Amino acid sequence: MAVANPPSLDILVRDHGGFTIWSGPPFSNGEPKIKLDKVPCNSTKFSDDGSKLMAIRSDSLITVYDAKNLVEIRGFQVPNLLAASISPCGTYVQTFQKSSTPQVKNVVLWKTETGESVYQAFQKNMTKATWPSIRFSSDEAVACRLATNEVQFFDAGDFSKGVVHRLRVQGIAAFELSKSPGSYVAVFVPESKGMPANVQIFSCAKESQSQPVARKSFFRCSSVQLHWNHGSKGLLIVVQSDVDKTNQSYYGETKLNYLTTDGTYEGLVPLRKEGPVHDVQWSSSGKEFAAVYGFMPAMATIFDAKCNPLLELGTGPYNTVRWNPKGKFICLAGFGNLPGDMAFWDYSEKKKLGATKAELSVTSEWSPDGRYFMTATTAPRLQVDNGIKIFHHNGSLFFKRMYDKLFQVDWKPESSDKFGDIEEVLKSVGSLKLEDTTKQGQGSKSVQPNSKPAAPQKPAAYRPPSAKAAAAVQAELFGESPTGELSKNALKNKKKREKQREKKAAEAGSGASGT
Repeated sequence: MAVANPPSLDILVRDHGGFTIWSGPPFSNGEPKIKLDKVPCNSTKFSDDGSKLMAIRSDSLITVYDAKNLVEIRGFQVPNLLAASISPCGTYVQTFQKSSTPQVKNVVLWKTETGESVYQAFQKNMTKATWPSIRFSSDEAVACRLATNEVQFFDAGDFSKGVVHRLRVQGIAAFELSKSPGSYVAVFVPESKGMPANVQIFSCAKESQSQPVARKSFFRCSSVQLHWNHGSKGLLIVVQSDVDKTNQSYYGETKLNYLTTDGTYEGLVPLRKEGPVHDVQWSSSGKEFAAVYGFMPAMATIFDAKCNPLLELGTGPYNTVRWNPKGKFICLAGFGNLPGDMAFWDYSEKKKLGATKAELSVTSEWSPDGRYFMTATTAPRLQVDNGIKIFHHNGSLFFKRMYDKLFQVDWKPESSDKFGDIEEVLKSVGSLKLEDTTKQGQGSKSVQPNSKPAAPQKPAAYRPPSAKAAAAVQAELFGESPTGELSKNALKNKKKREKQREKKAAEAGSGASGT
């Protein structure tokens, strides 16, 4: 279905001088257009719906912008600021301040429209499990926070009422609110006094919280990652143990479990290869999920909502999976300590579209319309080779820019429903042919018919035999095949040997006829 006047694909770029906004692809003349001149700041964050942009300008100043018009709409002066977060629809800004005594309430919830403080609380420290302190569903209809042995729920429309009801869970250490809709909350209780760890799912409605709707216990569990699907009916649980009793992994042991809110499934996801669970992601529909798992070369599989395997994506040096917002394309990648291989798949057609590399990538994400895939090498994770790469849906390189220091790159969030069907959107891209982009510093370009022959390439730099052997061993380890190309000298010697063999064969033939 065609969509009239879809929004532009904007990109936020933050370097040492501050942040700026680009008008996203396609670029005119191959270069992005600047929509907002550089603004000095320490960090930035879009609201999940893309309507607001929050920028921390200093240790005491927060600015909120209308992300559509890029106009400043609110500023907050917050002394001793340590962290800030913006709610999914941009209605609230949450701040965490340095505090010396419990009498000083250092967590404050501000209303963006009025600039007023609507809720305050004390929080001793800030961890990944406890920040943001107040969590919202995607539509901001549900709001709750973690406290000692309980989850506290608020009236999301009127925080002046304070805590309206409590969910008591003894020993709770972390929780995850389902986002769309915010109808359930998953809680994690770690091991204690010989009792196994467990994950329980409760309804967010007060009258339905007497018993969990689903529960799963785990032995040898240090921490968990909780992944809700769209529709809030399925929960993937990556269970992490610090110790691998088989001694096969230095990093401990991971298992992938699955729970449903209707009780139709409870248990392990049937993975076909032993080893760690590297990454999992739900499709935008919430009906399928992709998992990358196993010792290298890792395996990638698509499962349905009942854990039945639908498609095998093969094996390779992968630890990352990214499903595009339309649910059509999938990127498998090997980032971090892996060499940056990427494979692009069309899930609808069940076929591989292309493969390339993006070495040293720190972040990666599809554009909201599902046409482009962007990777970035950023500081402080990596201090060298910082830059941005944007690829087409089939892996061909579209844009590349390098930086001395790059700290953040993000697409401006937009609902994928605002864009047309992916097949219609791709008509403007045209047919693209993927070239080899595995060599560092090279990009792929679309090949046009009747183009001029390419200029002869310079001879490759000398590589000692030990380096060639090491490259071959590395390729074998990652499930690849080393290239079989010969150097010019080797090719010359090969032809020389063939001529000598032909000459000897001819002499032997003439000698035999003479006798």
